[in-house]
Amino acid sequence: MALLEIRDLVIDYGIIRAVKGINMDVNTGTIVAILGANGAGKSTTIRSISGVVKVKSGHIHFNGENIHNKDPFRITAKGIVQAPEGRLILSGLTVEENLLVGAYSLKKTPQLSRNQLVSNLLNEVYGYFPILKERKKQQASTLSGGEQQMLAIGRALMGNPRLLLLDEPSLGLAPLIVRDIFEIIKRIKEEGRTILIVEQNAFQTLKIADYAYILELGTIITEGTGEKLLLDEQLVNAYLGSSSH
Repeated sequence: MALLEIRDLVIDYGIIRAVKGINMDVNTGTIVAILGANGAGKSTTIRSISGVVKVKSGHIHFNGENIHNKDPFRITAKGIVQAPEGRLILSGLTVEENLLVGAYSLKKTPQLSRNQLVSNLLNEVYGYFPILKERKKQQASTLSGGEQQMLAIGRALMGNPRLLLLDEPSLGLAPLIVRDIFEIIKRIKEEGRTILIVEQNAFQTLKIADYAYILELGTIITEGTGEKLLLDEQLVNAYLGSSSH
């Protein structure tokens, strides 16, 4: 059974049908990507999983449980944590205070006290993003765009997610920084996390994705392994824009 199962998902914005009956699976320990042009329904889909956008019909099952249209805080408590598009850094707080905000819903486990768990997660985040450790006492609002994106992903990891949702992590970043961010996303998966990523940078995403769905106007037009879709030149040129190479 997949960790996340989406069946016949339909989402309307007023009179516009943004998502038209799509089906997706995300297996434990994989990176799954949702790709497509602006307005394809990618972000709408991921936001319906985190509970921010209401579902018209269909089902979203997480770990066998129906979660669609539940409150976002209940979904987070089940282990689905989203790093939002646009980063949404809390200005007025330091880097480390921003990270600790991400841990607010953590509970102690049978093995670890809450403080130990938070400390372990902080070490994990600083392992992926050493620059955040160097800047932990700095005001988060003074970070560069790339560092703020790292902080947004780090803050989501502080929630100890079973499923990490990433919405356009490469948006507005320089190509070299984008490469670094994707390398780190791959490492996060290799250390056992499950990731669903929405992106416009198809080329970089397909290089790290185990599986991908290509959306166009709310419909899945093709799907397959990252490897297979990268080799489909016609697809890459038609839907994914060859400019991202």
